[in-house]
Amino acid sequence: MKYRRLGNSGLKVSEISLGSWLTYGKTVEDNTAEKTIHKAYELGINFFDSANVYERGEGERIMAGALKEYPRESYVITTKAFWPMGEGPNDRGLSRKHVIEQANASLKRMNLDYVDIFYCHRYDQETPVEETLRAIDDLIRQGKILYAGVSEWSAAQIEEAVSVADKFLLDRIVVNQPVYNMLNRYIEKEVIPVSSKHGIGQVVFSPLAQGILTGKYKGNTIPEDSRASNAEINNFMKGMLNETTFTKVEQLEKIAKELEITLPSLALAWILRQPNVASALIGASRPSQVEENIKAVEIDLTSEVIEKIEGILA
Repeated sequence: MKYRRLGNSGLKVSEISLGSWLTYGKTVEDNTAEKTIHKAYELGINFFDSANVYERGEGERIMAGALKEYPRESYVITTKAFWPMGEGPNDRGLSRKHVIEQANASLKRMNLDYVDIFYCHRYDQETPVEETLRAIDDLIRQGKILYAGVSEWSAAQIEEAVSVADKFLLDRIVVNQPVYNMLNRYIEKEVIPVSSKHGIGQVVFSPLAQGILTGKYKGNTIPEDSRASNAEINNFMKGMLNETTFTKVEQLEKIAKELEITLPSLALAWILRQPNVASALIGASRPSQVEENIKAVEIDLTSEVIEKIEGILA
């Protein structure tokens, strides 16, 4: 495994990280989830991602429980807040009330004294950024959170967060967690340049485009055991399964075969070519997937190969 600094912070995270969205506490049995987390740790992954909303805390519980046998200082674990956790008007968003209550609830579920990173899971149009950052800053002062982050914030929203933090001498965010893969590159235009300027690193999710970049989807066929066969996930992938995408994937598979590597390894190595990306967040449902995905950290794509890939993706 290889490790990178998270933005300009001193925190070092594994280039491949493991998440629990749509897997642990839902589609993967607890025993298999624990084995997958243990395999990830054994192979050098030190970065584990969760959120309060992942199966209403079950994702957090399973992930933290599996890591409990390891020294706390040896791994980095995260959680998030924003999405609804109840039916009440204050059971969502980034108000001081919701942020502090959810941070404490997550720590209780995970049986931890602190989380390494706490993400604002989306931008809250109804709460002043100052209110949110002050609440997180208070939690950092209390030792319950070590670093602040955001997820899927625009370049302008990131700029706003940095400006507010500097104005009121609050802890800056050090990480953004956006979707990023060969088929979705929106962060390259504005988010990465702004983040690089302010010392903020990217931890990207859906690096394999929900499995599309594994090559398992051919034509209009959706394998029964695939993510796309799940109604909730299929809705998330809507619009991505089309002939244009299938053609790109076929061409990318040819490049992978020429390099004698798998398509997932190619897709992950392509992501890790970005210096602003600290880690690619995978969603493995079994140990063998972790073993396969971490091979990407040893692959250095030449400029010639990257140029070929750009030609396909364009």
